[in-house]
Amino acid sequence: MEKNFKWKVLLIIAVTAFCLWKVYPPQQKIKLGLDLRGGMQLVLKVDLEKIPENARNDASERVVEIIRNRIDELGVTEPVITRQGVDQVVVQLPGVTDREHAKAIVGKTAHLEFKMVSEDSALLTQAEAGTVPEGYEYLEMQQDNLGSRKILVESKAALTGDHLTTASIGFDQYGQAIVQLQFDDEGAKIFDRTTFQNIGRQMAIVLDGKAHSAPVIRDRIPNGQAQISGGFTPDQASDLALVLRAGSLPAPVTIIEERTVGASLGRDSIQKGVRAGFLGTLMVVIFMPCYYLLAGLVANIGLAVYCLMTIGFLAALNAALTLPGIAGFILSIGMAVDANVLIFERMREELATGKTPRGAVSAGYHRAFSAILDSHVTTFLTSVLLFMFGTGPVKGFAVTLSIGIVASMFSAIVVTRVVMDFLLKNNPNLNLKMFHLFGKTNFQFLKGRLFAYGFSAVVLGVGLAAILVRGHSNYGVEFTGGMLAQVQFQKTVAISDLRRGLDEVGSKGATIQNFGTAEENQFIIKTADSDTHHVETVAAKLAGGEEGYKLLRVERIGPSVSKDLTQKAISAVLWAALGILVYLAWRFEWQFALAAVIALFHDTLFSFGIYALVGREINLTAIAAVLTIMGFSVSDTIITFDRVRENLKIHRKKPFSEVVTLSINETLSRTIITTLTVLFSSLALFLFGGEAINDFAFILLVGFIVGIYSTVFVATSLVVDWKGKGKGR
Repeated sequence: MEKNFKWKVLLIIAVTAFCLWKVYPPQQKIKLGLDLRGGMQLVLKVDLEKIPENARNDASERVVEIIRNRIDELGVTEPVITRQGVDQVVVQLPGVTDREHAKAIVGKTAHLEFKMVSEDSALLTQAEAGTVPEGYEYLEMQQDNLGSRKILVESKAALTGDHLTTASIGFDQYGQAIVQLQFDDEGAKIFDRTTFQNIGRQMAIVLDGKAHSAPVIRDRIPNGQAQISGGFTPDQASDLALVLRAGSLPAPVTIIEERTVGASLGRDSIQKGVRAGFLGTLMVVIFMPCYYLLAGLVANIGLAVYCLMTIGFLAALNAALTLPGIAGFILSIGMAVDANVLIFERMREELATGKTPRGAVSAGYHRAFSAILDSHVTTFLTSVLLFMFGTGPVKGFAVTLSIGIVASMFSAIVVTRVVMDFLLKNNPNLNLKMFHLFGKTNFQFLKGRLFAYGFSAVVLGVGLAAILVRGHSNYGVEFTGGMLAQVQFQKTVAISDLRRGLDEVGSKGATIQNFGTAEENQFIIKTADSDTHHVETVAAKLAGGEEGYKLLRVERIGPSVSKDLTQKAISAVLWAALGILVYLAWRFEWQFALAAVIALFHDTLFSFGIYALVGREINLTAIAAVLTIMGFSVSDTIITFDRVRENLKIHRKKPFSEVVTLSINETLSRTIITTLTVLFSSLALFLFGGEAINDFAFILLVGFIVGIYSTVFVATSLVVDWKGKGKGR
C-alpha cells in the first residue's frame, strides 16, 4: 500500500503540474470558440465534377492551402482552415464580422485566362443567333459606363494565371483602379510570343469565366507585364490582387454553411456562461461538505483537481472553448461528484456493518469501482459519437464532456483515495460520519409498473402528437435549411412591423421570435433566403438607418447540409443506443441491455415531446443535450443494475422481483443525491446561462428528471417482466 500510495501522489503532482503549465496564463492558453470570441465559420463544397478525374485526389487539400494563403494576406489572427470529408473545407475566421468581404475573398475561384477574341464576322453572327461555334465561347464583357456587350473568344487560353508571380493594385491614366500583373519567365515568353503574333487583335482578360476587358494588342510585350481593368473601386482591385497572388482554386467552391457571431454577443455569452458556471459549482461545493461532512471536503479537493485537469487538457489539446463547451463543463461538475457520491454511499453501508474506517474506505472504493467504470464508459461513448456526428460548437461540447469524464474518473478514484488514505494514516479512527436524510426504505416501486407503463404511453403519445402537429416549425435551421439571423434594435420594434416589412420585400413565411428580455429588442428571424439582404434592408428601414440595428448572429445552412445534419443526428442517436446495447450485453445480460436501451429511447421521446409541447426548437444543441441525457440516464440505470447483479449473488433464494426492489431502495439515496448535483448545474445554466443556452438547459432539466423515472419504472420494470418470468421467479 505504501508503494502504491507514493506512486499515486507522484502521479497527482505530475498531472497537476502539467495542467498548471498548460493553463497559465489563461488569457494566452485558453482559446475561445467563435461563438464566444465572435467571428465566422464557412463550410465550402469543392465541385470536383468540374475538374479532371486524375486531379481530384488532392483538390480539396490544394483548396485548403490556397485559402490559407489568402486568409494570411487578409491579416486574420489564428484562422482555422481544415478539410472535412472528401469535398468540404471548413474555414473559421475569429474576429471577422465583415461577412460579405470574407466570403468574397474565400469563395472566389480566381481562375485567370488570356484568350484571343475572334475577328470572324460570320462566326460572331452565328454566336449571336444562339449557336456558339465549336472551339469558342460567347462571353459577356462590362464596358465601364457603357453597359455590357458579348464577345466571341477562343476556348483555348493563350496564357493562364498559373504563370502569375505577383498582382498588385495600380491606377491608369484616368485615375481608375486597375490590377497590375507580372508573369514568371515561362509566362513572359508565352505572353511575348502571343502578343507578337497577334498585333492588331483583341486579347480578352477572363476571370472566372467573365471577360473584364479586351484591349487591342498594339505591340509585342516582352517583359511579362499586363493589367486588368474594368471599373474597379480601389477596394475591389485590392481584393482581386490578393486572391490572384494567393493563387486560383483548382475547382469552383460554393458556400453551403455559414455561421457568424458578433463580438458583443460573444462577450455577453462569456459573462453569462461564467456566472452560471460559478453559481453551479458553488452550489455543488457547498452541498457536498454540508451533507457528507469530512468526506464532502475530500470530494471538493477532488473536484478542484478535476476542474484544473479539464481546463488544462483543453489547453493542451488546443481545443477551443465554446458556449456549449462551457455548458458541458458546468454540467460535468455535477456529474463529477457522482462517482464520489457512489463511493461515499458504499462507505456508509460498510460502516453500518461495523467495519473500521480504513476497512469501510477500502471496501467502498472497491465495491463502487465496477459501477463507476461502466457508467463512465457508456457516457464516454455518447460524447465520442457527439464529436463524430456533431458540427461547430457541438464538437466543443463533446470535447469538453469527454475530457471531463476522464478527469472525473481520475479525481474520484485516485485523488480522493489518496487524500482518504493520508487522513487514515494519520488517524486510523477517522470520523467518517455523514448526514443521512434518506434512511433505509422499502418502497414497492415495481407494484405500480403497469400504471407507469400507461402513464409513459400517454405522455409519449401526447408528445409525438405535438411534434407532428408543429411539423416543420419543430426544427431549427440546421435541419430545415435556410437562413437564421439574430437582430438587435436600438429602439422598440414590433414583430408585426418586422413581419410586414419582410413580406413586402419578398421574404414571405418568415418565422420571427423575440429573443431575451423585451428591453433588449432582439429577434430571431428564420427565412428560406440564401442571404441576409432582405433582413438587413427591413431592419435598416425600421431602425431609421444602418446605425440603428446590429446583426448579432447569422446562420445559413444549404439544403444538402441540412439533410446531412439530419442524417448525422439520427445516426448519432442510433449508434449511441447500439454502442450502449453491445457494451451492457457484454457486461450484464441481454435483458438488462435491451431494457436500458428501451429506457433511453423512452427518455429521448419523452424529452422531445415535452420540448415540443412548450414550443421550443429542436436544433443541434438540443440533440447534444439528448445524447447527454442518454449517457446520464444509462449511468443511473447501470448503478441500479450493478446492485441487482451483486444482490443476486447474496440473496439467491429470493424471488427476482424482490431482489430488484431491494436494489432500487438501496441505491435510492445515491440516485437522489447525484440527481440533485446535476440539477444544481443544469438549473444554474437555465436561470443564468443566457438565452443562447436556455433550450439546452431546459431539455437537460426535463431529461434528468425523466431519467430517474425511467430507471425505476421502465428499465428495471422491463427486466423484471422479462427475466423474472423467464426464471419463474
